[in-house]
Amino acid sequence: MTSNIVLSNQEFNVVGGRPIRHDGADKVTGRARYSADITLPGLLHAKIVRSPHPHARIKSIDATRALALPGVKAVVTGADLPQPTGKLMDQGEGAMINPKFLSNNILATDKALYKGHAVAAVAATSLHIAEEAASLIDVDYEVLPFVVDVLDSMKPDAPVLHERLFNATDANVRPGGLRSEDDATKSSNIANHFVFESGDIEKGFKEADVIVEREYRSQSVHQGYIEPHSATALWGEDGNLTLWCSSQGHFNVRDQTATILGIPIATIKVVPMEIGGGFGGKTLIYLEPVAALLAKKSGKPVKVAMSRADVFEASGPTSGGSYRVKIGATKDGKITAADATLIYEAGAFPGSPVNPGCQCIFAPYIIENGRIEGYDIVLNKPKTAAYRAPGAPAAAFAAETVIDEIAEKLGMDSLELRLINGAKEGSRRITGPVNPKIGFLETLEAAKDHDHYSAPLAGPNQGRGVASGFWFNATGPASATASVNPDGSVSLIEGSPDIGGSRVVMAQHLAEVLGIGVEEVRPTVGDTDSVGYTSLTGGSSVAFKTGWATYEAALDIKQQLIARAAKIWDVSEDDIEYEGGVMSHRSDPELRMTFKELAPRLNGTGGPVVGRGNVNPSAPGGAFAVHIVDVEVDPETGKVDILRYTAIQDAGKAIHPSYVEGQMQGGAVQGIGWALNEEYYYNPDQGEMANSSFLDYRMPTSLDLPMIDTVIVEVANPTHPFGVRGVGEVPLVPPMAAIANAIYNAVGVRMNQLPMSPGNVLDAIWNK
Repeated sequence: MTSNIVLSNQEFNVVGGRPIRHDGADKVTGRARYSADITLPGLLHAKIVRSPHPHARIKSIDATRALALPGVKAVVTGADLPQPTGKLMDQGEGAMINPKFLSNNILATDKALYKGHAVAAVAATSLHIAEEAASLIDVDYEVLPFVVDVLDSMKPDAPVLHERLFNATDANVRPGGLRSEDDATKSSNIANHFVFESGDIEKGFKEADVIVEREYRSQSVHQGYIEPHSATALWGEDGNLTLWCSSQGHFNVRDQTATILGIPIATIKVVPMEIGGGFGGKTLIYLEPVAALLAKKSGKPVKVAMSRADVFEASGPTSGGSYRVKIGATKDGKITAADATLIYEAGAFPGSPVNPGCQCIFAPYIIENGRIEGYDIVLNKPKTAAYRAPGAPAAAFAAETVIDEIAEKLGMDSLELRLINGAKEGSRRITGPVNPKIGFLETLEAAKDHDHYSAPLAGPNQGRGVASGFWFNATGPASATASVNPDGSVSLIEGSPDIGGSRVVMAQHLAEVLGIGVEEVRPTVGDTDSVGYTSLTGGSSVAFKTGWATYEAALDIKQQLIARAAKIWDVSEDDIEYEGGVMSHRSDPELRMTFKELAPRLNGTGGPVVGRGNVNPSAPGGAFAVHIVDVEVDPETGKVDILRYTAIQDAGKAIHPSYVEGQMQGGAVQGIGWALNEEYYYNPDQGEMANSSFLDYRMPTSLDLPMIDTVIVEVANPTHPFGVRGVGEVPLVPPMAAIANAIYNAVGVRMNQLPMSPGNVLDAIWNK
C-alpha cells in the first residue's frame, strides 16, 4: 500500500508523474553494459594478490616466478605508486581524503593492515593465467599482532597500525594527518576525536524526572550490491588514459586516480558504465590505479575485477562500533538533556562516518542541553566506506531505543513523546545548524494517523515498534547540457551516475520547464570529457543538485527559443510568452508556434540551441522518516519475523513517486537485514572474516519480508525550484531501532547489540 500526503506543494504537469524510465528496457533485457562487460582488442586480465594476514610487515615481494610464466605481461606493487607524504600541509585546500592512506589502501607498501589488503597485481593474457601467476608471487611477511575489536583498539597496549598516526585525544596536536617521523607524540589508533556541546548538560539532567542511560554495540555490515567492483584501463599513444568503471562518481574516480598516479587530471577520461548497486560503497577507488599501472607496464588494455570474497574482505563495509546514550526528560515528556559517546570503526585507515553520526543522532529533537562525543578508530579490518546515511543508522539505533524506554517509563505514547520534542523550522541542533523548513512534525502526525499504528496485534509474542530518523542531505557542484534536435526532441547530458532512476528524474525536470513530454527527452550520463564537473552520486544529492542543473539548462533553452521566435516574427522578446511548450505573442493571437514547430527551424535561424546549467546549490533540506513495524518473536529459538512494515517520509516534492517509494522500501529492507542477520563475523584467532560470501553473509530475501508500505509526506523544500528533498539515505536510519522496540514490546527484552539474530535474542531472553 502506498499513499501521498501533500502539504503546501504546487502541482506540476510532468513533475510528480510516474513515466517509464528511459534505461528500463536495456536493463531488463540485458543490453545494458556494466563495467565487467568491456572488451577491447588485446585485453589483458589482472589478478590482485591479497594479504592472508590481518597485520603483517611486508619484508619483500619477489615476482620472478610469476613473470617467467608464459602469458604474464606485467606485475606491479605499491613501489610502483608515487607515495604522498600524508601530512596535512601537503594535501591542498579542500582535500577530503588523505592521499597517502588512499594510495596505501589500493596497494600496501610497508605493511598489510587487514586480511585481503592488496599487496601486488599481475596482468596476463587470460584470467586463468593471471590467477596462477598471482599464486607464484612470493611475499615475505613478518606477522604482527592484530586488533579487530574497536574498544580493544583504543587501549594503550593495543597493536598500533600506523606508527606515524598520532593520538587525536592529545589537545596539543591536530587530528587527521600523519606526524613527522621525528615527532615525539605517542602513536595511537585514535585517529580523530571531537565534542559537540550546547547549553548546560549538568543542569539539564538535574531538571529531569526520568533518566535512561544505555550502552550498545554493532558489527560491520556491507552494502551488499550485486555487481562486484571492476575497472578497465587503456593508455593511448598520446599518453592519455581512459578508464571504464563502476562508480558513484566518475569525476571522483578521475581526480583520485590522478592524485594517486601523480599525473594531470587532463590526461584521464573516465567513462561511467551502468552500476549494479552502490549504496555509498562505490564512492572510493580500489582498482582503477592498479589497472592503469598494469596497462602502462604492459602496453595493453587491462581489466581487473573483484571476486565476491574480495568485495567483502577488501572494499568498504560500514562501521561497527560502540555507543553510549543518556537522555533525561520531565514528567510531561520534555527532554531536558542528552549525552552520547559514539565510537566508530574506521577500518585500517582513518575516516569512519562518526561525524555524520554525531550530526544526526539527536537531530529529530529540540534539546537545549546536549553533548555529543565522537571517536574515529583504526583497526585491522578493511577501510570503511559510506552506506546510506553513513553513521546515522547505528546512532539512531542507540538514541531511538532510549527514547522508547523513556516513553515507557513516563507512561506516554511513543509518537506523542516525539511530537512534544520534535524539531521544527528555526530550532537549533546540538551540533549547531538551525533547521530550515522541515517536515518532521508532519511525518510524525502521518504515522500517528496511519491505520498501522492503531491496528490490533493478532497473537502472542507479537510487538509493534516505532522509530524516527534524520539525514541532513548533501549537495555539490553539478552540470547539465541539453541540445534541441530538429525533430523536437532534446538530448540531455548530465554527470550523475544513475543508481536509482535519476535519468528519468532529470528528464522530468527538463520536460516540466519546456512543456514537452518526458519521452521527448533523451537523457545520457556523460563521461568526464563530455559534461562539466559533477560531484558524487551520494548523500541523497542527485535529484537536488543535478535536477537543478537540468532545470537551469532548460531555462537557458527556453530563453533562447523565445529569442528565436522573436527574430522570426520580428518582434520584441518581451512581447512573447512561453507556456506549456507554446510560444505566443501577448497581443497578436496569429503569432503562435509550438516547441516542435520551432525546432526544425533553429539551425537556419541562428544555429543550434544548446542550454547549459552549472550549479553548486546550497540548502538541500533535511529529510526525516518515521517507521512502524510489527514483529513476532519465537521465544524458544529467538527468531524474529517481520509481520508488517510501514515507512513514512518527507520527500519535499516527489519528482517520480514510484522511485521515491522504491528508495523507501529498499532502505527499509536493508535496515531489516542489518537489524536481524547481517554482520561481519571475525574469527578471533585469525582476525579474518569467516562469512565472506552471500551464502554465509545472510541478506533478507523476498521470503523473509512482507510488502513494505510507504507514505510519502510532501513538505516542499523552499530552496529548490520544485521543492525537492533527497530521499535515498534516511529510509535506512529508523529500521534497527524500530525493530528493537518491537522486539521489546513482543517479549520484554531490550536489545543492545546488532544484529538481533536468533542467538542474540535468545541470550537476551534467557538473561532476563
